[in-house]
Amino acid sequence: METTFTFTPGIDKAARYREFLPQFALLIEDEHEEISVLANTTAALKECFGWFWIGFYLVRGEQLVLGPFQGPTACYRIKHGRGVCGTAWAQGATQVVPDVELFPGHIACSSLSRSEIVVPLYNKEKQVCAVLDIDSEHLATFDDVDRQYLEEMCRMIENGIYR
Repeated sequence: METTFTFTPGIDKAARYREFLPQFALLIEDEHEEISVLANTTAALKECFGWFWIGFYLVRGEQLVLGPFQGPTACYRIKHGRGVCGTAWAQGATQVVPDVELFPGHIACSSLSRSEIVVPLYNKEKQVCAVLDIDSEHLATFDDVDRQYLEEMCRMIENGIYR
């Protein structure tokens, strides 16, 4: 199945997300294989938003393990509570970081990363089972608009593959 994302030229960020989400829903609606859905999610986000790095880390025991991603090579493993991803996992809450240099314990997988958002995903037991990690090479790229729509997108993924 070929999926082409289309957008109205010149729209703001919130409008772009509102156009993206229904198209994304069609992309994942009949697929329930975790790695396949996560891989296409990273590709769709890279295609539509062009961020520096987009990927998933999967909870495996007491660490996060690198899953599907788009962008330069990344850290393989992150400990619980460490860095932005480990903090999102430990707190079970989205982390919006305008300047990664100011985040205590930030893990620099790439020195080009300047801002970051990490959104936890939950399984049917309501435990964090993965995190979506997005990095930008610019400061203050992410805000509450990104938080709102990326959390909504992650709930769509959860309903398809983790429930």
